[in-house]
Amino acid sequence: MSTTGATADPLAALGELPGVAESVESVRKAVDRVYGHRIMRRRSNAITSEAALRGARGSAALSGADWALEEVRRRSDFSGDDEARAVGAALRLTAEAGQLLSIWRQSPLRVLARLHLVAAADKADQVGRPRQEGEPVAEPLVEPLVELPLPGAEEMQGRLDGLAGLVMAGGSAPALVTAAVVHGELLALRPFTSHNGLVARAAERIVLIGSGLDPKSVCAAEVGHAELGRAAYLAALDGYASGTPEGMAAWIAHCGRAVELGARESTAVCEALQRGAA
Repeated sequence: MSTTGATADPLAALGELPGVAESVESVRKAVDRVYGHRIMRRRSNAITSEAALRGARGSAALSGADWALEEVRRRSDFSGDDEARAVGAALRLTAEAGQLLSIWRQSPLRVLARLHLVAAADKADQVGRPRQEGEPVAEPLVEPLVELPLPGAEEMQGRLDGLAGLVMAGGSAPALVTAAVVHGELLALRPFTSHNGLVARAAERIVLIGSGLDPKSVCAAEVGHAELGRAAYLAALDGYASGTPEGMAAWIAHCGRAVELGARESTAVCEALQRGAA
């Protein structure tokens, strides 16, 4: 979706696409169910911590490092191969996201740069800033699966500035719509030379938390995205990139389903804690 030259509150218009209101309502009900669980009143911090771990695992899986949850829980060294580094990056981003909530609405580009710096954990010149003309995007675990045309640096920067403007302006769009657009636009633009998927999903998390939809960060959309699978994720992304009303609505619905599945996962964790099984 191009965000340059857009009319006032274009995100609100996306909320009126066929099926989007139903997705928004379904997400709200799923979130309300987990927040209404009695365990959330007593042990919400434990649910938040577990959702963070499972969300990081899911995001890493979408980036090609599909590790078992217990392996992620067990490991302390993530400096080995590309898969280990992807899992480590996902864990760092999940921890960092909560520290950036107060900055997001005022300076989303600063937050995105910080997320990339945290993910890359490198001091290279390309880290923590948008890519420049001629700089390649290197995503060794997922590059063969991403077939969307890569925008040139000038187009990318213009659209990134437009996205930042929409975030700073706020508006009446539902949180799900805003989160889906931030996520989809970052995947389509791939503004950094690496770790774009991880950064995009961390930004989606920030929107969902900061909007008040999921203030305790227990409905990890990354869990749902991973459960739905990379093929479905990329097919839905193709719809977003098409810019058609049908494609945009399908992407928003896909993101909504991911949030619902994340909420369902945390509900299951609540049930396990209630039984004393976790």
